[in-house]
Amino acid sequence: MSTDPFESLQGAVGSPPQHYGNPLGEQRLLASGDAVVDLSDRAVLTVTGPDRLTWIDSLTTQAVAGLAPGASAETLLLDPTGRLEYAVRLLDDGVSTWLLLEADEGEGLLAWLDRMRFMLRVELADRTADFATIGTLGSPALAPAAPNDVALAWRDPWVSVVAGGHQYAQVADHPASSWTYSELLIERSRLAEAAALPVAGTLALEALRIAAWRPRRATEADERTIPHELDWLRSAVHLSKGCYRGQETVAKVHNLGHPPRRLVLLHLDGSDGVLPAHGDPVSSDGAQVGAVTSSALHFELGPIALAVVKRNTSPTADLSVATDGIEIAAAQEVIVPPDAGAEADIPRLPRLGAVRR
Repeated sequence: MSTDPFESLQGAVGSPPQHYGNPLGEQRLLASGDAVVDLSDRAVLTVTGPDRLTWIDSLTTQAVAGLAPGASAETLLLDPTGRLEYAVRLLDDGVSTWLLLEADEGEGLLAWLDRMRFMLRVELADRTADFATIGTLGSPALAPAAPNDVALAWRDPWVSVVAGGHQYAQVADHPASSWTYSELLIERSRLAEAAALPVAGTLALEALRIAAWRPRRATEADERTIPHELDWLRSAVHLSKGCYRGQETVAKVHNLGHPPRRLVLLHLDGSDGVLPAHGDPVSSDGAQVGAVTSSALHFELGPIALAVVKRNTSPTADLSVATDGIEIAAAQEVIVPPDAGAEADIPRLPRLGAVRR
């Protein structure tokens, strides 16, 4: 029997609850800033010690060595070839750095970090059993935990391009400009206090996230993903910081090349009342060009999805998504354009033997 009080609420479906019987109404409530979302299955780690921030800085994509107490950041851990392994939400309280992760990531990242400590003055701990994550787009009447007198409230940097970052999306008004998302850490003993507030399910949060073009490692990434494909240089990569694992790939693709795939938003035909599932193929003229990563029924936009498609897929191509034997027409909204990358201004050298005029 679950001990999560959110799951005992009337109409709760799923663990954590996906909805409470009114997904679209919950979206409106969440978007207005008046609701909280139970994310208590998420993992929470801490790194404590005087070397904690410089150590994390040396391993990951974001410049966090000078992260101030109470400040939020997002950083990525890449493999040596630049492929995405972990996306980490960071919050420092002056004593410990708190790492907020997907539900299945805590154990693996903790083990990897433990192997990388060497002689550094850092201590690692899994705090998932002690602290729960609560999502919100507002300022609910819920005080975050503050074990070291700094409130543990992570503010999503996706709302704007961070210092040292870069945006590939070529839009005047990015949908993330109104993305006021944050995650609060509370003691698990206070979950009933959080469940007494207006609530929304995880489906509501997913719909608003998709509409904000906000990538999530659990859905948008696979074993081949590099940050450029998801426009993740916007919030989680500092292009001028020192060496870290996978930096060569990040620099080469951004300065000289193009990401092999790109993230798009799909506006789906809702005639059949069916939403595609993660991994459903996206096709153009009968040939598969990508796959759906996440989908939702948005309270204003209708059925939408994020998908990763081949870079050379035309932005004006008619697309379709196959799911459960049904072909769903899809209109593409470009997030990462086909010409993303190649940002370095390198002068072209004249060809050998060419005649100058």
